[in-house]
Amino acid sequence: MKSNSIIQNRRTWAWPYVGLMVFLVVLPLILIGIYAFTNQQGDFTIQNFVQFFHRSEAVNTFIYSIAIALITTLICLLVGYPAAYIMALNSFRTPAVMAMLFILPMWINFLLRTIATVELFHMFNLPLGEGALLYGMVYDFLPFMIYPIYNTLQKIDISLMEAAMDLGANRRKVFTKVILPLSLPGIYSGIVMVFMPTVSTFAISELLTQNKITLFGSLIQRSFGEGGIAMWNYGAALSLIMLIIIGLTSFFGNHDTEDINR
Repeated sequence: MKSNSIIQNRRTWAWPYVGLMVFLVVLPLILIGIYAFTNQQGDFTIQNFVQFFHRSEAVNTFIYSIAIALITTLICLLVGYPAAYIMALNSFRTPAVMAMLFILPMWINFLLRTIATVELFHMFNLPLGEGALLYGMVYDFLPFMIYPIYNTLQKIDISLMEAAMDLGANRRKVFTKVILPLSLPGIYSGIVMVFMPTVSTFAISELLTQNKITLFGSLIQRSFGEGGIAMWNYGAALSLIMLIIIGLTSFFGNHDTEDINR
């Protein structure tokens, strides 16, 4: 009886995952916070953040990275929503074929996909730069926009659209008054899932621009990788700034989604 009660108790099975979360998520975040607010001697300081705001190059890189992430997210939304809408129509084999086309590239590591994109630009004698960067970003993160929207569209009750048509609404009004508002939670989820990785990436920008364009993720990577132990505190401060931006994006996205669901 006692063993059966343990098996039936879901909380017992959750403890291993709690331990992993603490070890792999909570402790690294605590270490980032400690390094961000200390100097090389271990004394408390906010000089790492002051140093960031006093470096115009770092601030400009941060603003540029946000702009690139927003543009990438917008392009993914404009391309991904129609694709998700077509997939949700469930006509013939279109959803299965399109889903496979979007899933197949995800089976390959994103670094290999990025290197292949570089070779593709070389093959057609296209310059590597900002255009290649946006193309690579959209190519890598477009599925993260499509599938949340597709899942939301697929769950919309068809009777709602039929009721709107019975009340005299044409196809355009059905889309703008019924389908689009009900798909907003998927849109918000897709925006968050695309914006978060694009704003912090560094490998894609380094490969597709040949280090001509520096994103905020590259500054963080260089602080930890090339700057040595002396730059770890500054790199931790940059990481914490990025973490706050991503956290605010997730918070407002979830808050807006909850308001829509209500």
